[in-house]
Amino acid sequence: MAFDKWFNSQSTLIKVILLILPFIGWIVELLVRLSVMLKTKSLVHIVVFILFVCVGWGWILCVIDLVYLILKGHLILAE
Repeated sequence: MAFDKWFNSQSTLIKVILLILPFIGWIVELLVRLSVMLKTKSLVHIVVFILFVCVGWGWILCVIDLVYLILKGHLILAE
């Protein structure tokens, strides 16, 4: 699964638009985190994925990820 590569290759504006859209943003983040988790199989990425599945539907984590994306160009712990 190379969804994270595709997402990271997009411009920052496209990434922000994808994350701002209700429900679509959650799906995009979920797919990026799943892709990174399956690729690295790191304990940190597994924990972040599980945390995001459990509480990521809330807007707080999405806003934090959006601000981090604007500043750094990628999601938190998804590189």
